Amino acid sequence: MIKRFLKKYSILNIFGLAIGIICAGVIFLWVEDEVQFDSVNQKKDRLYAVLGKWDYDKYIQTFWSSSGALAPAMKADIPGVANTFRMTEGWAPPLISYGDKSVYVAGRYADPSVFNMLTIPFVAGGTFNELHSIVITEKLAKKVFGEEKNVVGKSLKMDNKDAYVVSGVIKDWPSNVTIRPEWIAPFEVVEKSNAFYSNWGSNSLTTVVELAPNANLDAVNKQLYNFVQQHLPTAVNHAFLHPMTKWRLYSDFDNGKPSGGRIQYVRMFTLIAWIILFIACINFMNLATAASEKRAREVGVRKVMGASKRGLILRFMGEAIITTAIACVLALVMIWTLLPYCNLILEKELSINILAPAHVAALLGIVLICGLVAGSYPALYLSSFNPVSVLKGNKRATGSAAWIRKGLVILQFTVSIVLIISTIIIYQQVSHVKGRDMGFDKRNVVGMNITKEVVQSFPVIKQDLLNTGVVEAVAMADHATIYGGNNTDDIGWEGKSPTQKVLISVRSVSAEYLSTMKMQFKEGRDFRAGDSVNVIITESTAKLLGQGSVIGKSMIVPWEVNGKAVERPFPIVGVVKDYLYGDMYGSPDPVVFFCIPTAANILYMRLKVDVAPEKALAKVGAVMEKDNPAYPFDYIVMENQFNELFTSETLINRLATVFAVIAILISCLGLFGLATYMAERRTREVGIRKVLGASTAGITTLLSKDFLKLVGIAVVLAFPLAWYAMSTWLQQYTYRVDIHWWVFVLAGGMAMIISLFTISFQSIRAALMDPVKSLRAE
Repeated sequence: MIKRFLKKYSILNIFGLAIGIICAGVIFLWVEDEVQFDSVNQKKDRLYAVLGKWDYDKYIQTFWSSSGALAPAMKADIPGVANTFRMTEGWAPPLISYGDKSVYVAGRYADPSVFNMLTIPFVAGGTFNELHSIVITEKLAKKVFGEEKNVVGKSLKMDNKDAYVVSGVIKDWPSNVTIRPEWIAPFEVVEKSNAFYSNWGSNSLTTVVELAPNANLDAVNKQLYNFVQQHLPTAVNHAFLHPMTKWRLYSDFDNGKPSGGRIQYVRMFTLIAWIILFIACINFMNLATAASEKRAREVGVRKVMGASKRGLILRFMGEAIITTAIACVLALVMIWTLLPYCNLILEKELSINILAPAHVAALLGIVLICGLVAGSYPALYLSSFNPVSVLKGNKRATGSAAWIRKGLVILQFTVSIVLIISTIIIYQQVSHVKGRDMGFDKRNVVGMNITKEVVQSFPVIKQDLLNTGVVEAVAMADHATIYGGNNTDDIGWEGKSPTQKVLISVRSVSAEYLSTMKMQFKEGRDFRAGDSVNVIITESTAKLLGQGSVIGKSMIVPWEVNGKAVERPFPIVGVVKDYLYGDMYGSPDPVVFFCIPTAANILYMRLKVDVAPEKALAKVGAVMEKDNPAYPFDYIVMENQFNELFTSETLINRLATVFAVIAILISCLGLFGLATYMAERRTREVGIRKVLGASTAGITTLLSKDFLKLVGIAVVLAFPLAWYAMSTWLQQYTYRVDIHWWVFVLAGGMAMIISLFTISFQSIRAALMDPVKSLRAE
């Protein structure tokens, strides 16, 4: 029986530790990837993005966009600025063509200095050698050129118009890089064709700055604070430098001040990794002290033979470290096997390199820390046995050890229940926001990026789409509905104070847009065909104009007429309910809709509900192939776009669910081992009770109730801890779910049921044992 228990004890210890190390190992790989974001860039410590603080009436908004005039002026006028580059932001992917191959691929127009500032390894060719040059990645080269090797000098067409000569091919970007376009073309191309890129008041570019090695960041920021105002006195934005080392983890700003970012998830999951490892170590402590009576005689014999207390401590600590090392090897094999699946869940390219010094150090650290933590108490406890007492067969007083075991079980389940509650509330929060009234209907809406040719042929294409019988409505817009678009603080109205600064979003749409999106009118009417002289506004915009109806009032917009800037009034003909875009958790900025379809670059189609999506898309694709044959049909489902806005929250929910399951599993392994120990320890008692007429149910209850009491205490302790943790987490969201009492009851009930199932397995087994065998067992 002793050998059997010790064998079970070793297996449970190794398995429990392995699970903890697997979980912690994957988390640490994820943390490593996050912390090392952009580390591929050798000048990472000297690169900065130019951000702007925009001071409006009620808040300060931070934007990553800047004007095209800023970068060259900074390089010329601010000491310490060694280099700069400008890069276009997220344009719709153009069609890249070569021969009969065409693909939509996202890229950027950038200054040539990008190749000196970012670390971009060339595998062939080099930087731009003419105006219409293009640098592409190996991945894009394979897509358009196939197996052709020498692609430098070959010509690509962009959107079936301009030809670009490939000047170089670069290595594919690693996944943990912020800036990773599939192609880069000279910024001069778009600068020449778009005058607003040289305007200090037009902010639509990413600007990156390289500081000189001896430059003082504070000094540069001080000069940069009013730098825009020196060239545009009416500007409300104050530029500052944000280091590349913080782009990934510290990218959030609240009212102009840094408010964290993904660093909170890095810290949270690092803590969870250590907690799960600690839970696994608790199993080791519990089972080791439970096995103490089985090893008491061994300790006594060793002490009689001259073993010192220190020698015994080192021996038992060594056993713990060896056990941990075995568990670590098993975990390493499992991580290697599971990593491809983990990468799918985490949307990463994580890998483990057993030869990498950092990974070797991490593994050794885990082995030593877990071995020392798990083996410390059992080693001290076992080495303190009195050899005379144990060799005489006297039972050692185990009160203190029993209380410590109980305390550790309570701690394990407290953490597990907190994780279960957290998982439920995170899921509720994501579902709460996803179910929020958006002010329009995103269901069955399909969008596609379009060219000017489609805009010009819109009436024909619209009618052909409606004639398919699968399309309910068709419209155009200049920006995706659920994303942020253009905005300005230059729009005025009657009664607006000259000093009042309000950020208003502007949308250029076709007359059918609002009805296609099923936006809800509060007053007034929709656009009519050719209604370019009027505007429709949202509720929050209407509130800016004061009390009463706004129909007939005007929004005053800076406009260019015959090359001169004038203030042009646009009468308001309708007001729609506020709709969500950009930040799904906050309140949307005011919006003004202009009926200017010529500015559109997105075509939206609302498919009929009663038609299968596959059938509908096939018919839509046939129409676009006929009416727009030069461009392959490529569509975007709006609900997919919407779900992408919750990528971080969805990932957190997945991980929290996995961690909660792992924590409860490890805790139950320890509980199973202790239940096994208690059942074997009370074998004779069970036999006597059965002989005296005790029922199986009664014995099962007797053996189970002590453990359930411990889980019950853990439930009571976990509730306030979970409430505090999740209340704090929810504070970051303006629109958040309430924490309901039933979540705690559900989590506590789950823990009790899972624990009862774990304990009952051994309890029922002991209760069903033949009492004759039970009485012979000792």
